[in-house]
Amino acid sequence: MGKNKYLKWGIKLELRGIQSTIMAVFSLISFSVLLILGFTIYTRFSASARQEIISGTQRLAEQSGEYLEDYLMDMRRVSDSIYYNVIKENDFSTQAKDIQQGMNLLYAANRENLRSIAVYNEYGSLMAAEPVVLQKEDPNITKQGWYEKAMGELENMHFSTPHIQNLFDDGASRYYWVISLSRAVELTSHGVPRTGVLLVDMDYSGIERLMRQINESGNGQYFYLCDSDGQLIYHSRQIQIYNGIGSENSRQAAGYKDGVYDEYFAGERRKVVVATVSYTGWKLVGVIPYSAFTYGLFNLRYFFGIFMLLMAMMLVFVNRVVSVRISSPILKLNDSVMSYEAGETPEIYIGGPREIRHLGYSIQTSYEQIDELMKEIVREQNERRKSELDALQSQINPHFLYNTLDSIIWMVEDGRNDGASFMITELARFFRIGLSKGRTVITVKEELQHAKSYMNIQKIRYKNAFSVVFDIDPAIHSCCTAKLVLQPILENAINYGVSGMDGAGEIKVAGRLEEGIVRLAVQDNGIGMVEEEASLILTDSSRKQKHGSGVGLVNVNKRIQILFGKEYGLAVASEPDEGTEVSIRIPAVPYTEENRKVLEEGNLFGKEEFLSPHGSGAGDGSRWGKDGQGL
Repeated sequence: MGKNKYLKWGIKLELRGIQSTIMAVFSLISFSVLLILGFTIYTRFSASARQEIISGTQRLAEQSGEYLEDYLMDMRRVSDSIYYNVIKENDFSTQAKDIQQGMNLLYAANRENLRSIAVYNEYGSLMAAEPVVLQKEDPNITKQGWYEKAMGELENMHFSTPHIQNLFDDGASRYYWVISLSRAVELTSHGVPRTGVLLVDMDYSGIERLMRQINESGNGQYFYLCDSDGQLIYHSRQIQIYNGIGSENSRQAAGYKDGVYDEYFAGERRKVVVATVSYTGWKLVGVIPYSAFTYGLFNLRYFFGIFMLLMAMMLVFVNRVVSVRISSPILKLNDSVMSYEAGETPEIYIGGPREIRHLGYSIQTSYEQIDELMKEIVREQNERRKSELDALQSQINPHFLYNTLDSIIWMVEDGRNDGASFMITELARFFRIGLSKGRTVITVKEELQHAKSYMNIQKIRYKNAFSVVFDIDPAIHSCCTAKLVLQPILENAINYGVSGMDGAGEIKVAGRLEEGIVRLAVQDNGIGMVEEEASLILTDSSRKQKHGSGVGLVNVNKRIQILFGKEYGLAVASEPDEGTEVSIRIPAVPYTEENRKVLEEGNLFGKEEFLSPHGSGAGDGSRWGKDGQGL
């Protein structure tokens, strides 16, 4: 039963495993689809977000470039106004005051973006300036870069890189960062046209403010401004770069056309957005490190993480419901089958999908057929068992009856009527118990009475050549036993043990109840036998009896095992010249009509438990059967 119980547990676990397997497969497929879908959506969203960052940088670069263009265009218009409206229309030798006044008006109108206006002749001498300040001593104008460019390319305007204004002294000892716009102009002095240079110093702080504003994103991307030669006009790390602490790929960026480029600079991949500032050749460069894309996608990743978690929880719930819906009919069918196998008689579950219903119908039909087959097997087993018992009991040799009747006749002829009457009474009692109304199971008390009647007859026949002692515990009187189990053993004890001892033979019959087991023993003090011969008595059924009933111990042992099980029966112990003891071991089953019928009708598929008041082994309702033979 323990093995079957573990087997059922194993089946139930396997069926629970089916549900887990279904859920695991569904979950795996669902999670795989979810991951693929999530990865695809995330990839598209991240690509879109990356493109949005690039597009935003391009728009900001374009807007900033337009602002710079407007700023520089204003400076160019100022330069054009000074040149065409002031310088070219007046003679410096006679109209210096008008020139100064015109420059003053233009300076006042644009003083937010201007730092100074100055006009120099071809020798580098100052002709006019606004505001009116002192020029520093020997600034060496002709060696200034803005001057050389203006004199070298007379038709163009030239914008310098940021530098400290070093031409004029305003008396406050302050230094200003400026960007110089220089151009060659035609000066008139004493009616003679001469070549000169118009210098407009723009305040660098306006460009610096603009560049700082567009560099406030804080996500790692930044903008810088350089001229067509790659010289930096503005950079957030300009001081570090000038001091050699940092570096920038401005020279290569100066050669780029407007657009977006991939760069690998200073060990980092980055996107570069380039916008050209008109009229100047300046390049406004936006740098987007790839880390900026990661920074920009953080919120997107967080969103997708929450989304995937919620979807996973929902899928787990859906998969659980689906797996339960699929496996529930199988589990119910299995539970009903297990209940049926446990001895209950429930209805086999028939429900769920068509396949499960068909399986339920098939199992129910199979169990019905099995029940019919089992009943048929029980009937056949009972018939076979009764036939075997009848055949074993029919082996009793009538020689005992013949000898007893001869003894009775001899006693009657000899006038020993009392002795003959006693023998007839004992013989009648012997056969009455032996027949037992066709029963094969009787009480131990009846079996003992049968044995006493037999021994009383034999003592008379053998003229009291031996003595008999019965030492029986009354507690076993009401227990069940197979009939005719003591008589063959006593017969063997007489024939093989004490028959030739001339009155010195002793036979003792003992009975005890030990831990739910009835133990009957027949002990004699006869000639005994060696251990090898004693071990063959119950195993060698081909051995021939020298004399006696012919039933033998093998017959008794078989009948006990047929009724009670293979673990019960006889045991033989003997020593030469010491005697022999044959013990019977049977369960302490209380004699009731129900128990008798169960024993006689067969117990292969009958009751498995008997309640007994005798001892702990049977009184606790424990199972004592084994190998399909126990009750």
